[in-house]
Amino acid sequence: MVVSFLVISAAASFWFSVDGAQAQASRVVVCSATAMFLLGFWDDLEPLGAKNKLAGQILIALLAWCGGIHIEAFKNPFSGMIYPLGSFGCVLTVFWLIALPNLINLVDGMDGLAGGIVLMLMGLLSYAGWAGSAVFATLCAAGMVGALIGFLRYNFPPARIFMGDGGAYFLGFLVAELSIINSHKGTIVAALLAPLFVLALPIADASLAILRRGVKGLPVFRPDRRHIHHRLLEMGYTPRRVVLTFYFVSIVFLAFGLVVFLSEGRWTPVLFGVGCLVFIVSALSFSFSREWFSVGRVLGNSIEMRETIHYALTLSRWLEMEAGRCDSLENLWSDFKFLAMKLNFSRVKLSLPDGQKEWQREKNGQFPPAQPRHFRREFGENNCMALELEIEAEDRLSLTLCDITCEVWQKVAARWETINQAPATFKVRAHSLDLHRNRKGNRPYVPLPQDWAPGIGRSIS
Repeated sequence: MVVSFLVISAAASFWFSVDGAQAQASRVVVCSATAMFLLGFWDDLEPLGAKNKLAGQILIALLAWCGGIHIEAFKNPFSGMIYPLGSFGCVLTVFWLIALPNLINLVDGMDGLAGGIVLMLMGLLSYAGWAGSAVFATLCAAGMVGALIGFLRYNFPPARIFMGDGGAYFLGFLVAELSIINSHKGTIVAALLAPLFVLALPIADASLAILRRGVKGLPVFRPDRRHIHHRLLEMGYTPRRVVLTFYFVSIVFLAFGLVVFLSEGRWTPVLFGVGCLVFIVSALSFSFSREWFSVGRVLGNSIEMRETIHYALTLSRWLEMEAGRCDSLENLWSDFKFLAMKLNFSRVKLSLPDGQKEWQREKNGQFPPAQPRHFRREFGENNCMALELEIEAEDRLSLTLCDITCEVWQKVAARWETINQAPATFKVRAHSLDLHRNRKGNRPYVPLPQDWAPGIGRSIS
């Protein structure tokens, strides 16, 4: 897709004459979009961390703003009055250029999902650019439509190629820049509002997810499995059916976006109300209403929930550090059992290619046990690793604790493999333990006993 974009940009500059301002804008778009791709591709090869990625995105967005990609004014679609934004225009431009790449990256949670939505956006932008006489924006958007069709041929479920963070950041940043060019620096506000209607479903899902994570005390950008496409999969939808459902809803909002653009923004309030009604009906139809609008219930017990989640995250960080001190998965499993005991799990079972390990809490007989909830998560290449959890709780907190526990085991297993250059199996013992022991300030690892203490738990191998 990036190569297609560069070829299209070079052909547009060679065969079509543009004025000085458009030529300057085209050079800025090519350089900044390529830089955003390289940032995401770097993260694909070696994770950079959320803070480093955000700093890089802000830097690239600021350079694009310095190059002339501006939102300078706001035009009232009803009165026709133009209001200059002044210095706030820089803040709004940088926010716009950062928000869309991260939103597209968030949508890229299933094969074919992000590519299909961006395909609709590029079709809308090509029409908007043609109507606004923006030659470069029109040609780039139309060319990317063809590139995305070719990409989706191999990215539609079951996918054989993936866009990764590099592709998602590149496409999102390109959509953000082309929409600013089509809006003539904000004086045609409908060119900015129209893409937002196409992205209405991802925006609503991301906003509610960030709000729920913030209330629970989780990092707001922490990935989870509570997005709409995950919920549809849990309801029994196939991956193809989930993607096609998203396409259908996005096409409806694409029509809204076209109406907003053609009406120059005057129909925005009406279509916004219709869009909210569509969301409510969809939430009721797919049984999402309790999940989408459960923020009020979460606020009621947020203090206790936040303390428990912070405790779970602290234990997770400790276990990640211990992954560099263990010479085998057997010892790492001992530490993981400690984490499971502290988080009040009643049973955990780990399955690896060479065997299984299981731990369960002993029953004390003082109180009747609650109805246990079972969870299973498979990960690794070809799902070669599986983790089964059982917790005797009915509240929503148990879902979050299970997500944190599965996520931390996946991280520590991957970190152990990377540090020791060995496969994650019970029988493999690393050869680098002496290096860990000889590090300054490091104590030798001492595995925990098989039985924690009388009446606490027992191990089953």
